[in-house]
Formats: sequence, C-alpha cells, structure tokens
Amino acid sequence: MSYVILDLEWNGSYSKVLHKFVNEIIEIGAVKLDDELNVCDTFTMLVAPKIGKKLCSKVKQLTKITNEELKDEGVSFIKAISLFSDFLGDGVLMTWSDSDLHALIENYSYYTGRTRLPFLSRYCNLQSYCEDCLDLHDSSCQLGLGACAEMAGVDFSEDDQHRALADVYLTLECMKAFYGKYPLKPYIKDAVCDEFYDRLLFKNHFVTDINSPDVDKSVMFFDCEDCGKPLVQLSKWRLHNKSFTAEFSCKYCRKKFNGRVSFKKKFDEVSVKKKLNEKVEKKPETKEQVNTVSAN
Repeated sequence: MSYVILDLEWNGSYSKVLHKFVNEIIEIGAVKLDDELNVCDTFTMLVAPKIGKKLCSKVKQLTKITNEELKDEGVSFIKAISLFSDFLGDGVLMTWSDSDLHALIENYSYYTGRTRLPFLSRYCNLQSYCEDCLDLHDSSCQLGLGACAEMAGVDFSEDDQHRALADVYLTLECMKAFYGKYPLKPYIKDAVCDEFYDRLLFKNHFVTDINSPDVDKSVMFFDCEDCGKPLVQLSKWRLHNKSFTAEFSCKYCRKKFNGRVSFKKKFDEVSVKKKLNEKVEKKPETKEQVNTVSAN
C-alpha cells in the first residue's frame, strides 16, 4: 500500500459565473510513501489561475508566490490534476484536515461540473488521526498543523511553511511521530461510496424551527443550580441568535433565570447545548442614593 500526502495553496477568487468566491488552487504539492513512510516520489506544480486575475496580498505574503511565477510556470488546473491523478495511482490520499479536499472538489466541479473525484478511491484525514493520538476531542477547536508539530516535538521553521511541499513534509513528520504507536487503518475511508461524499459535503447548521423533528423538546428543561429542583417555565420559547430562549424561575429559591437551548444538525446526529444564567434583579435606588446623585 502506498500513501500520498497532499497539500494545496489557493487564492480567494471571485467567480462572476457562480457569483461567489472560490478557493482557486494555485499550487499542488505531494509526496508518495511506502508502508514504512519512506518517500518514494514527490510532486510539485504551480497552477495558473483562471477565475481570479491576481493574487490577494495575504496569499502573496504567506506563500511568496508571485503573479509572474504563475503566469510563466503555471499550468491549467485540468492538466495539473491529470498529472496528479497519475502520480496518486491507487494510493491512499492523505491531507491535513478535509479543507484541501473541499478545495479540490470545488475546483474540479468548477471545471468539469462533477462533484466526485474519479481518481480518489481511499482517503485519510491526518488531522483527525493526530488529534485522536493526542487525545484532543474538542470539535470547536481543530488542531493546526504547526500546533501539532510543537506538541509532537517536531522541529520546524514558520518561515518555511505556507508552501504546498513544505507543508506536506511537516505533515509527514507529524504522522511519523504517531505511526506505529496508534493504528492508522480505522482512519482510511472508502472514498468511492455515496456516504463518503454525503458526509463530506454535508454542512452542519443550527435548527431554528422549533417544530422541526430535529428539535427534541424533551430536553428543553432546566433544574435549579442551587437546590436541584425543576424550574418553572415562565415564558414561551423564542429564537435568539440561533438558540431557543425562555425565562424560568425556582419557586424554592425564589430566583429567576434565562435558559438557552441550541440544536446543531450534523450528518449523523443533532448536538444539543444548554445554558442557564441567573437573572439579577436590579434593586430600586434608596432615597440616600438618589440624593447623592442629585448633589453631584
């Protein structure tokens, strides 16, 4: 089995055809590995942009790629992806997070009208692999490549990053830090089946219709944080900042609260978050306080 680690650099380009910005690929970098993670071959290529005319300043600053380089050395996306397809062969495609895969699909779809990559048969998200190896499970804060390298004790220079091939080699070193200690096989996914693309292209979103079947009303309650008794709901649920909110009170502690519940729809689950805040009643000012304010 061979592995191919891929990294892409892209430019935010506005498409007049799609009426939106596209992450237009400008560089492809990859290495091919054997079972022992020895580098067997490398692939690097500049891609001449067609959607955007010029690179944005941030991309030029980070990558040090110039418009002149892309014009003189860049090839068309279709040619670049054809050559990369030959390079990949039947290997397992690997990337750091699925962002590069999304960009690859976005560009391939723009030029061909198809959202499936015919050259992709197996895929591995090395970010997910390294996060689990480091016992990191916070979905709201994904592990960056540089942060992973630091945690794994991999030496690298920030100045050398943000070029496709350099990022590929750093990804490889992070992979090597855990390879053999933790099984990689469970992270290699079948990229031919429908579920792979359904899951990849599914966009998580908050459920904002309280009558939606994705809203489990049985969890829309709160207990008092002081006495543990069930709170009494005082108001109807209303939508605020993609969460359902209502007022509650505790008849034992004589306190009032604001309760907030949100439902986030994911591919195979609905995550629920609940938060309760005590309402602090503003006390009326005393005569002494009023007189003091008047005197000032």
